[in-house]
Amino acid sequence: MKLGSILLIVSLVFVFLLAGQIVYADSKDTALSGKVVETMDSAGYTYVCLEKKGKKTWVAVPQIKVTKGKNMSFQPGMEMTNFKSKTLNRTFDRIIFSGGAIK
Repeated sequence: MKLGSILLIVSLVFVFLLAGQIVYADSKDTALSGKVVETMDSAGYTYVCLEKKGKKTWVAVPQIKVTKGKNMSFQPGMEMTNFKSKTLNRTFDRIIFSGGAIK
């Protein structure tokens, strides 16, 4: 798949997530939450690994400041499996594309 196609797909995912932002912003029941155990920025996105009850979940959001060790919550989003990030040269077994953090 060409880089342009990948960027288009990722952009569309975020457009659909942002369209539902108001619905999810106040919903703590469906939020992705946990302690930040790893984070990295790439190509305008922040990748965050959350750990909760021993389970780790990767979340990608439009770039924000994230502090390792802090507890955070994110809006639910679309899950992708075997997602290859060319800019990070890494494949995520499972990652959630979220519209952003919940304060």
